[in-house]
Amino acid sequence: MPVIKPQPLTAEAFAPYGDILDATGDFRLINEGMCQRHHDRATLDFGAQGSAGISIFKAEPRALPYSFDLIERHPDGSQAFIPMTPHPFLIIVARSLDATPLAFLTNGAQGINLHRGTWHGVLTPLQAPGAPATNGLFAVVDRIGPTPNLEEHRYSKSWTVRAP
Repeated sequence: MPVIKPQPLTAEAFAPYGDILDATGDFRLINEGMCQRHHDRATLDFGAQGSAGISIFKAEPRALPYSFDLIERHPDGSQAFIPMTPHPFLIIVARSLDATPLAFLTNGAQGINLHRGTWHGVLTPLQAPGAPATNGLFAVVDRIGPTPNLEEHRYSKSWTVRAP
């Protein structure tokens, strides 16, 4: 079983796959100077036959090591995951079906926006060792439209993501 070690989620490393949603870098003050607006953090792409929809996902937590054989992509639109709890989650991406997948680990204060057509693993919130299991709650912004927007692929062998 091939092994992957996750790397920290950085804008440079994640750029081929999507955008990082966080409160770093340039901002402007709003709300009487009491709020930082980190403006226009992602390129949302919903195609000609779609519109933006906001859904809430409630995902069961996983732990490292984590084994997977399923990846998916959304050919007609981008997909953003915005955590509603301050816990890290695992992101698995691949440039193509033939490429070795990469794993990224958020710092607990980052969301992501996957570019249209990016192969990625399923939503994988992580449970802290020894912590009680709580579902990962995410706001998801993605394409709502009249045509299917999901392709799935199963690898012939599972991959395992080990702790860094």
